[in-house]
Amino acid sequence: MQTTLSKFSTGDYKAGSKLKVFVWFFINYYIFNSSFPWPYRLKIFLLRLFGAKVGAGLIIKIKVRIKNPWRLIIGDHCWIGESVWIDNLENVTLGSNVSISQGAMLLTGNHDYTKSNFPYRLGRIEIEDGVWIGAKSVVCPGVICRSHSILTVNSVATKELNAWGIYSGNPAILVRKREIKE
Repeated sequence: MQTTLSKFSTGDYKAGSKLKVFVWFFINYYIFNSSFPWPYRLKIFLLRLFGAKVGAGLIIKIKVRIKNPWRLIIGDHCWIGESVWIDNLENVTLGSNVSISQGAMLLTGNHDYTKSNFPYRLGRIEIEDGVWIGAKSVVCPGVICRSHSILTVNSVATKELNAWGIYSGNPAILVRKREIKE
């Protein structure tokens, strides 16, 4: 048996209404994924306009890509760094005081490589309060990052991160407990 990409289909997956997806494409490209430093308030307004639930104090830098804002919940006082990609074919939830560093990817979908037509495999991502996702790290479909966990630079979270754990590597493993000293 071989992979037959000509038979690929999105199955039951539907991004949203064609008009909403079409209009969002241009807003995402020209405002969010732009190098121009558009005001945070404008970006927050647009996210909310397209169905995202956004708390107070969001900092969202340049070159950010968000697939479907209507599948995004962001708590209070979150930071989303330069070149972050939120590929949310499924729901993504960020708690409060979450930091997603430069170049990180939150990926809610991949493909079932065990089937010849390579169908989607989707899973929501939940990032709880106080979590830090390091630069160029990847959070895979279905992963929950528990309270105040850390995924270090260039690591890949394929399974749940325990609360207050610091994880590193590919796949990420627990390296020590997080302590806040003050």
